Amino acid sequence: MTFEGVLTKMTTEFTSPVNYYLIFNDNFIHMNQLLDKTIRFSFVKYECLNCHLDKPIFRQGFCKSCFFDIPQAADWIMKPELSKAHLDEEERDLDYEKRVQLQPHIVYLANSSNVKVGVTRKTQVPTRWIDQGAHEALEILEAPNRYLAGITEVALKDFVADKTNWRTMLKNDIKDEDLCVWREKLIPAIPEEARDYIITNKKETEIQFPVLHYPKKPKSLNFGKTQHYEGVLKGIKGQYLIFEDDTVCNIRSNEGYVIQLTIN
Repeated sequence: MTFEGVLTKMTTEFTSPVNYYLIFNDNFIHMNQLLDKTIRFSFVKYECLNCHLDKPIFRQGFCKSCFFDIPQAADWIMKPELSKAHLDEEERDLDYEKRVQLQPHIVYLANSSNVKVGVTRKTQVPTRWIDQGAHEALEILEAPNRYLAGITEVALKDFVADKTNWRTMLKNDIKDEDLCVWREKLIPAIPEEARDYIITNKKETEIQFPVLHYPKKPKSLNFGKTQHYEGVLKGIKGQYLIFEDDTVCNIRSNEGYVIQLTIN
C-alpha cells in the first residue's frame, strides 16, 4: 500500500499510549498500526507549507522567502518574550499576532531528557508535551498573553534547561522527577508582574509513548539528504519515528517534503 503527500507534524491523540496520525490531503495513516512493519520512504519534491510551491525548504517547513515574510515564522514564535501585540505593536501582521499572542499561555515544566521550562498556548496542552517526548509535565503558570509567559520562561532558564536533548529523549535515558518539588523551588524566580498567574493546584501529567524498542545510537534521517529509506518501525516518541536499525526520523524537521510512503 502506497501513500503520497507533504509531511506535516503528526496529529496526536492523548491516550495511553499516545495515538499518532500522519495526515495527507486526501488520506491519513494511523502510525501506531505500522509498528513492527517495514516502511519505505521516497522523496518526491518540496512543497512550502505557506506558498505551496516546489521550492527548497529553509526552516519550519517554509521556503526561504516565506520564512522571512510570514508571521508564523517571526522571532516571537521561538522567543515568546519578544511578543509585542499587548503593546499594539506590529512585527509582521498585527491581526495575526493579536490572535495568537493575546490568549492564555501556559508556562510548564516537562521532563523529556531532563527537567525543562517551556511556553505554549493553553489550547496546545498536552499536545506540546507529547511533541517534545515528555513522559511527565506540569503547568506552573497561566498568563493572559504570550509576553508574560515569555518573560517568565526567560527568568526560569537561569535554573532549568529550555531545550530537550533529543538523543537522550529517544534513548529513554531519563529519570523520573518530582515536578511539584521543582515548581516550589522555581516560584521565587518568577517575575513580579507574572506572579498573580502562578498555578499551584495542578498535578503532574504522565504520558506513555508507543515504543517497542529504543535506539542505542540514534541516527537522524533527513529527506533532503537521504531520498530513499526503508526500515522496520519500532516506536514513535515526540515527533520522531524510531526504526529497528536505530535510524530516527523527526517529522517536524522534514515538514514541507513531499514523500511516497509504502507499507510492506
